[in-house]
Amino acid sequence: MCSIATFLPAFLAFMITVILCPIFIPMLHKLKFGQYVRDDGPQTHLKKAGTPTMGGIVMVAAFAIISCIYAVKEPVIIPVMILTIGFGIIGFLDDFLKIAKKQSEGLKAWQKLSLQFIITVLFVYIIENVYKIGTGILIPFTGKVVEMPMPLFVVFLFFAVLGTTNGANFTDGLDGLCTSVTSVIAVFFAIAAFIVFRGDNGITTASLIMLGTLIGFLIFNAYPAKVFMGDTGSLALGGFVAGAAFMMQMPLFIIIVAFIYLAEIISVIMQVSYFKITHGKRIFKMAPIHHHFELSGWEETRVVALFTIVTAILGMVGLGAL
Repeated sequence: MCSIATFLPAFLAFMITVILCPIFIPMLHKLKFGQYVRDDGPQTHLKKAGTPTMGGIVMVAAFAIISCIYAVKEPVIIPVMILTIGFGIIGFLDDFLKIAKKQSEGLKAWQKLSLQFIITVLFVYIIENVYKIGTGILIPFTGKVVEMPMPLFVVFLFFAVLGTTNGANFTDGLDGLCTSVTSVIAVFFAIAAFIVFRGDNGITTASLIMLGTLIGFLIFNAYPAKVFMGDTGSLALGGFVAGAAFMMQMPLFIIIVAFIYLAEIISVIMQVSYFKITHGKRIFKMAPIHHHFELSGWEETRVVALFTIVTAILGMVGLGAL
């Protein structure tokens, strides 16, 4: 049964985020850690240049602090922490280099991929050798768990983690977009874990901690944003989603509940591929797809609302697929 204690992790994470943001944002201003805006992006985004970025540091800090407290009694949180914080650190390095170089490129592709590989390997080792999660994958709408050969499972996990984190990264393109969408995803995992494990458990707790963190951050990240999460935040969020999903043997549910992540990635792949094949033609006005809606005349807030509503509907579909 749910109780006030069930929601305490969310409340604590929310409070820490709300307290830290007003302290941290002025520091980012003083350090001139402002957002770099692409010249080829939507013209309406040029006014965002200079808005503090790397706000994801607060998100990762709040999640880490409260998770450490609860991990003492619920150690199943630890693997999710590893993937969330690990990818957050990679994002931090990427953000810092972008700001230092004053350009849109931070870590080189091979550097980022290498670091992601190391964090993912650590995650696999822990869930298989310490937590004995196994290689089972729950198939949506069937209730059946299919066991995969270990080598195939590791490859699948790596690509799933990479796809989820990059999807979250692409989704972080409008004020409050990635924050709002991922808040709904966190609600899904909190409820799904409560149903699957028949009560309070570590994944429910981790999801509520992330939910509280995101709601607190959204106060400062909603349009017009006072701070951006940067790659520090978006990669950490992707790590959280992938970590929670694999700890529940539910990575295929990412396709359902995090469909917006997938749509953002696919839109970029389609745009780039079509551009190269046709020597300059485009499918969308701009990719990722949220920019296409923007250039079609939609307000940022409308796009964010639509993507969040779609995620909420798919979250209910996901619960029905358990």
